[in-house]
Amino acid sequence: MLTADDKKLIQTTWDKVQGHQEDFGAEALQRMFITYPQTKTYFPHFDLSPGSDQVRGHGKKVVNALGNAVKSMDNLSQALSELSNLHAYNLRVDPVNFKLLSQCFQVVLAVHLGKEYTPEVHSAFDKFLSAVAAVLAEKYR
Repeated sequence: MLTADDKKLIQTTWDKVQGHQEDFGAEALQRMFITYPQTKTYFPHFDLSPGSDQVRGHGKKVVNALGNAVKSMDNLSQALSELSNLHAYNLRVDPVNFKLLSQCFQVVLAVHLGKEYTPEVHSAFDKFLSAVAAVLAEKYR
Protein backbone atom coordinates (compact mmCIF):
# COMPACT_ATOMS: atom_id res chain seq x y z
CA MET A 1 0.00 0.00 0.00
CA LEU A 2 1.39 3.35 -1.02
CA THR A 3 1.45 6.00 1.67
CA ALA A 4 0.97 9.69 0.98
CA ASP A 5 4.74 10.12 1.38
CA ASP A 6 5.40 7.30 -1.09
CA LYS A 7 3.12 8.93 -3.65
CA LYS A 8 4.82 12.27 -3.22
CA LEU A 9 8.27 10.71 -3.66
CA ILE A 10 7.13 8.84 -6.77
CA GLN A 11 5.63 11.95 -8.35
CA THR A 12 8.66 14.10 -7.54
CA THR A 13 11.03 11.47 -8.88
CA TRP A 14 8.90 10.92 -11.97
CA ASP A 15 9.35 14.57 -12.89
CA LYS A 16 13.05 13.74 -13.34
CA VAL A 17 12.19 10.89 -15.71
CA GLN A 18 10.31 13.25 -18.04
CA GLY A 19 12.24 13.82 -21.24
CA HIS A 20 14.17 10.57 -20.79
CA GLN A 21 11.39 8.02 -21.35
CA GLU A 22 12.91 6.48 -24.46
CA ASP A 23 16.43 6.29 -23.04
CA PHE A 24 15.38 4.93 -19.65
CA GLY A 25 12.94 2.47 -21.19
CA ALA A 26 15.43 1.16 -23.73
CA GLU A 27 18.09 0.80 -21.06
CA ALA A 28 15.70 -1.10 -18.77
CA LEU A 29 14.75 -3.46 -21.59
CA GLN A 30 18.41 -4.03 -22.53
CA ARG A 31 19.24 -4.81 -18.91
CA MET A 32 16.33 -7.24 -18.78
CA PHE A 33 17.37 -8.99 -22.01
CA ILE A 34 20.96 -9.38 -20.77
CA THR A 35 20.16 -10.33 -17.18
CA TYR A 36 17.13 -12.49 -17.99
CA PRO A 37 17.73 -13.72 -21.56
CA GLN A 38 14.59 -15.86 -21.49
CA THR A 39 12.59 -12.62 -21.79
CA LYS A 40 13.81 -12.23 -25.37
CA THR A 41 11.36 -14.94 -26.45
CA TYR A 42 8.51 -12.41 -26.27
CA PHE A 43 10.19 -10.25 -28.90
CA PRO A 44 11.04 -12.63 -31.77
CA HIS A 45 10.29 -9.97 -34.38
CA PHE A 46 12.43 -7.26 -32.73
CA ASP A 47 15.98 -6.26 -33.48
CA LEU A 48 17.23 -6.65 -29.90
CA SER A 49 20.62 -5.07 -30.48
CA PRO A 50 21.46 -2.18 -28.14
CA GLY A 51 20.00 1.08 -29.37
CA SER A 52 17.74 -0.49 -32.00
CA ASP A 53 14.71 1.56 -32.99
CA GLN A 54 12.39 -1.25 -31.91
CA VAL A 55 13.86 -1.53 -28.42
CA ARG A 56 13.90 2.25 -28.02
CA GLY A 57 10.32 2.53 -29.25
CA HIS A 58 9.05 -0.20 -26.95
CA GLY A 59 11.04 1.21 -24.04
CA LYS A 60 9.35 4.55 -24.56
CA LYS A 61 5.93 2.85 -24.58
CA VAL A 62 6.73 1.06 -21.33
CA VAL A 63 7.91 4.20 -19.55
CA ASN A 64 4.98 6.24 -20.88
CA ALA A 65 2.62 3.56 -19.54
CA LEU A 66 4.35 3.85 -16.17
CA GLY A 67 3.88 7.61 -16.40
CA ASN A 68 0.15 7.08 -16.86
CA ALA A 69 0.21 4.78 -13.84
CA VAL A 70 1.96 7.49 -11.81
CA LYS A 71 -0.87 9.88 -12.73
CA SER A 72 -3.42 7.25 -11.68
CA MET A 73 -1.82 5.79 -8.57
CA ASP A 74 -5.16 5.73 -6.78
CA ASN A 75 -6.82 3.73 -9.56
CA LEU A 76 -4.19 1.51 -11.13
CA SER A 77 -6.63 -1.23 -12.11
CA GLN A 78 -8.61 1.08 -14.34
CA ALA A 79 -5.54 2.88 -15.69
CA LEU A 80 -3.80 -0.36 -16.67
CA SER A 81 -6.82 -2.45 -17.68
CA GLU A 82 -6.11 -2.36 -21.43
CA LEU A 83 -2.44 -3.20 -20.93
CA SER A 84 -3.38 -6.05 -18.62
CA ASN A 85 -5.77 -7.44 -21.25
CA LEU A 86 -3.18 -7.09 -24.00
CA HIS A 87 -0.43 -8.86 -22.08
CA ALA A 88 -2.67 -11.60 -20.67
CA TYR A 89 -4.89 -12.47 -23.61
CA ASN A 90 -3.04 -11.40 -26.75
CA LEU A 91 0.66 -11.49 -25.94
CA ARG A 92 0.45 -14.15 -23.21
CA VAL A 93 3.41 -12.75 -21.32
CA ASP A 94 4.33 -14.68 -18.18
CA PRO A 95 3.54 -12.22 -15.36
CA VAL A 96 6.87 -12.89 -13.64
CA ASN A 97 8.41 -10.78 -16.40
CA PHE A 98 6.71 -7.65 -15.07
CA LYS A 99 8.70 -8.05 -11.87
CA LEU A 100 11.92 -8.63 -13.79
CA LEU A 101 11.43 -5.46 -15.83
CA SER A 102 10.55 -3.57 -12.65
CA GLN A 103 13.87 -4.57 -11.11
CA CYS A 104 15.73 -3.46 -14.21
CA PHE A 105 13.88 -0.15 -14.30
CA GLN A 106 14.85 0.51 -10.69
CA VAL A 107 18.50 -0.07 -11.57
CA VAL A 108 18.16 2.47 -14.39
CA LEU A 109 16.63 5.00 -12.00
CA ALA A 110 19.41 4.43 -9.48
CA VAL A 111 22.13 4.81 -12.12
CA HIS A 112 20.70 8.01 -13.58
CA LEU A 113 19.43 9.68 -10.43
CA GLY A 114 22.43 8.83 -8.28
CA LYS A 115 22.17 10.24 -4.78
CA GLU A 116 18.63 11.42 -5.49
CA TYR A 117 17.56 7.77 -5.62
CA THR A 118 17.51 7.52 -1.86
CA PRO A 119 16.50 4.42 0.09
CA GLU A 120 13.11 6.10 0.64
CA VAL A 121 12.63 6.67 -3.09
CA HIS A 122 13.75 3.10 -3.76
CA SER A 123 11.22 1.78 -1.27
CA ALA A 124 8.41 3.89 -2.73
CA PHE A 125 9.21 2.78 -6.28
CA ASP A 126 9.48 -0.83 -5.19
CA LYS A 127 5.97 -0.67 -3.75
CA PHE A 128 4.64 1.22 -6.76
CA LEU A 129 6.17 -1.09 -9.36
CA SER A 130 5.02 -4.13 -7.39
CA ALA A 131 1.49 -2.72 -7.46
CA VAL A 132 1.77 -2.12 -11.21
CA ALA A 133 3.01 -5.70 -11.75
CA ALA A 134 0.16 -7.07 -9.62
CA VAL A 135 -2.44 -5.13 -11.60
CA LEU A 136 -0.94 -6.26 -14.90
CA ALA A 137 -1.16 -9.85 -13.65
CA GLU A 138 -4.80 -9.57 -12.49
CA LYS A 139 -6.26 -10.91 -15.73
CA TYR A 140 -4.23 -14.10 -15.43
CA ARG A 141 -6.34 -15.37 -12.56
